[in-house]
Amino acid sequence: MMDQWEEISEEEEEQQPSDQSVLPTGSQNQLEDEEKPTQAQEGNSGDEWDTDLETDNATNEKQCLSCAELYLQACLWTGSVPVSSFLRHLGEASINLNHYGVGPLGAKALAIVLQNDIVVTNLELEDNGLGAEGACYLVEMLQTNSIQSLNLSNNQLQLEGAHIISKMLLDNYYIKSLKLSGNDFDDSAVKYFADALKGDYVVKELDLSHNRFCNTGGEHLGHMLATNVGIEVLNLSWNHLRMGGAVALSAGLKVNSTLKQLQLSWNGFGHIEAESLGQALKQNSTLVLLDLSSNRIDDQAVTLLCQGLATNDTLRVLKLSHNPLTNIGALTLLKTVTNNMKSAVEEIDISTVFVCEAFVELLEKACQGRPALDVRHSAMSSVTRNSSALQIFQKFLEERNESTMDFFQALDKEGTMKVSTAAFRKAVTAANIPLDQRQLEWLIRTFDKKCTATIIYSLLSCHRYREVQHHQDED
Repeated sequence: MMDQWEEISEEEEEQQPSDQSVLPTGSQNQLEDEEKPTQAQEGNSGDEWDTDLETDNATNEKQCLSCAELYLQACLWTGSVPVSSFLRHLGEASINLNHYGVGPLGAKALAIVLQNDIVVTNLELEDNGLGAEGACYLVEMLQTNSIQSLNLSNNQLQLEGAHIISKMLLDNYYIKSLKLSGNDFDDSAVKYFADALKGDYVVKELDLSHNRFCNTGGEHLGHMLATNVGIEVLNLSWNHLRMGGAVALSAGLKVNSTLKQLQLSWNGFGHIEAESLGQALKQNSTLVLLDLSSNRIDDQAVTLLCQGLATNDTLRVLKLSHNPLTNIGALTLLKTVTNNMKSAVEEIDISTVFVCEAFVELLEKACQGRPALDVRHSAMSSVTRNSSALQIFQKFLEERNESTMDFFQALDKEGTMKVSTAAFRKAVTAANIPLDQRQLEWLIRTFDKKCTATIIYSLLSCHRYREVQHHQDED
């Protein structure tokens, strides 16, 4: 038997056109004599397909066939093309057959082999054209299998496939990670999943990204989150969640007690949606990561979101890149996080926002108290150059064994603790401190924040600048 398939080429791994027949339920001796039934019409519930993975004498045959031989025999029974990658990785805990063109009947052949397997825990079948029929075979296999992670993304499962998988979830005791991205699921499909997962505690990771969930879908998901006690990672990116659906989702998040990561990039979150999320963050005490990249979060929306960040003490990662945020919103966000002494935020991604010197200065100060804080942002070269002016000034004085106090006292002949900005500018130029004109003007604005044309220096102020330099040197 094995000699028959030893010369299978890599090109033969892809599923070839077939008559889409299914495995008959008669004995093996009758296989060549019986006419195979045609594939059920699209739109049925799956009951019309013959999903029996056994022939009358298949159980006895399994006892004398190796897994490889059984798979090749199953491919003959179903009329599907064997996938050599599956044969190469038999006996391994993880089987990756993504993008191999397995097809519905190929899925049936896999199911025949895996239905009593106790080794495989992770099965990857993304982009294989399985359809609802293939999902039906796999679901039957899962009734007797202990696979914990299943990837069925991009398989055209649609509404019927959602129904089939949701029925499996009602009796699921093993699947912890389920990826169903890109299966053309709509609001009707997500209701199946939401109903099946209410009160569920087994599934920990659920990927429903790249589908078509809208307002009603968001409501179903919100109700599910309010009662689910297992999901820790939920990916809803690349959907159409906004308005009432997004508000309902946030309401579910408010009372959820297990979710740790919520991915909502490429949806429609704006002012109303950000406000509802902000209210949810006031009460939620488990969320660690929130991804709102590529939405409609502007400066006003981020202010509403900050209402929750001002008190939340569990969120560690916040992603807001590719939103219409400006430097104003970035400052609001950074001030909110730094002013919340209990904030656990360690990573903020606003990498597409161009910030100004005030933001850079505030971030440097914030990092003194929170060394782990990482804020990804963008800055013009001039901003980066200007923000380094204080460091350059301090370093120059240290090389001359002078302090900031010494420099100002040398200019303050009368001991008034005041120096005009004109005198300071002239002294810096005369000392040949390596600052360009813009850096110098920025340094003056840093010392003279109220624009009084006078720098009021004091021992306290100079001590503050020494602290800044000390931390910069440590970094």
